[in-house]
Amino acid sequence: MISIGVDTKQRAYDVLIGSGSVKDFGRLISEVKKPCKVMIVTDDIVNGLYADKVTEAIEKSGFTVSRFVFENGERSKNITTYANILERLAQEHFTRTDLIVALGGGVVGDVSGFAAATYLRGIDFVQLPTTLLAVVDSSVGGKTGIDLIAGKNLAGAFWQPVRVICDTDFLSTLPDERKADGIAEIIKYGVICSKPLFDIFASGRFEEKLDECIAECVKIKSDVVSRDEFDTGERRLLNLGHTFGHAIEKASGMTITHGYAVAIGTVIAAKTAENIGISCPCSQDIIDALKKYGLPVSCDYNKETIINYALTDKKRTGVDIALILPEKIGKCIIYPIPIEKLNDIVKL
Repeated sequence: MISIGVDTKQRAYDVLIGSGSVKDFGRLISEVKKPCKVMIVTDDIVNGLYADKVTEAIEKSGFTVSRFVFENGERSKNITTYANILERLAQEHFTRTDLIVALGGGVVGDVSGFAAATYLRGIDFVQLPTTLLAVVDSSVGGKTGIDLIAGKNLAGAFWQPVRVICDTDFLSTLPDERKADGIAEIIKYGVICSKPLFDIFASGRFEEKLDECIAECVKIKSDVVSRDEFDTGERRLLNLGHTFGHAIEKASGMTITHGYAVAIGTVIAAKTAENIGISCPCSQDIIDALKKYGLPVSCDYNKETIINYALTDKKRTGVDIALILPEKIGKCIIYPIPIEKLNDIVKL
C-alpha cells in the first residue's frame, strides 16, 4: 500500500492507496480514531455495491455503525441533503468524539465533509473514495461544500479528513464514462505541472501504471495543499479548467458531469491562453489526449452563456477574475483579468 502524507495547519494525515484494503478499513481507521459511533454517508449506487462490506469491516474493529443514503448525482449536493445529514447526526446523538465516513465519489465526499465541518462546529471524518475522480482529486485537500441555485460550491468549509483510504479495487465497477471523469482530472494535473504524467495518458498506456499515476496526482495535490491550504495562492492552479467547467455544468442543469465539464474547460483555457499570446500552442495536444478517452472537447453553449455563469466562480474578486491558463504542457499561471475583458479574450 502506498502512503502519502498531507501536512496542513489544520492537521496532518495520510492518504493510503492500494488494492484489497477494504477488509482492513476498520483497522486503518482505528489507527487514527478510537472506537466510537460512525455514520457512513453514501449514495444509493455505492450503497448497493460496497456499504455492507465496508460496514462489516469497520464494525469488526469495535465501531458502532449507522448509515445515511441519498440519491446519487450532483443534484443531491444541496442544502437539503446537507441539512438532512445534520438532523440524522443530531437524532442519533453523535458527539464531537464520533466520526463521519464518506463512502463514495466527489459529491458524497463534499457534502459529508461539510456536514463534518459544521456539526457541533466540527467532528472528524474519513474519506473512502470510490471513483477515480475522487481518488485523485476531491478526497484530498479538505475542500468541502454544497451547490447553491446560483452556482457550484458556493457554500462550504475547509475541513481536512483524519485519513483517506483508497481501495483501487473499487474502481473496477466504474462505467467507462465515470472513469473518464477521473482521467480528465489526471490530464489536468499533467497540464498544470507534470508533462511526464500527461505523456502517459496522451499515449493511452495508463492502465499498466494506474496506481503510480494516482499516487503522483495525490502527491502533487498534497504538496500544493501543504503550501497553500486555503486556496489563496498556488492552490488556485489546481482549478485549471474549473472556472469554465463549472459554468458548463451549471448551464447544463448539472447533466454534464464534472470531469466532462473540466475537460471542455481545460480546452477553453488552453485556447484562451493561445488567443492572448501567453502560451506555446498546446490546445491540440490536450484535445488529442482527451479524445483518446471519449472526453468532450467542446460544448453547444455560446460564449455569453459560459461567461455569465463563470462570473459566479469563487475565484472572482471584485472586478477581476483569476483564470488558470497553461503556458505549455506542465506549466500553468494564474492570470487575473478584468471582468469586462473576458468576452474579448475567451476563445471557445
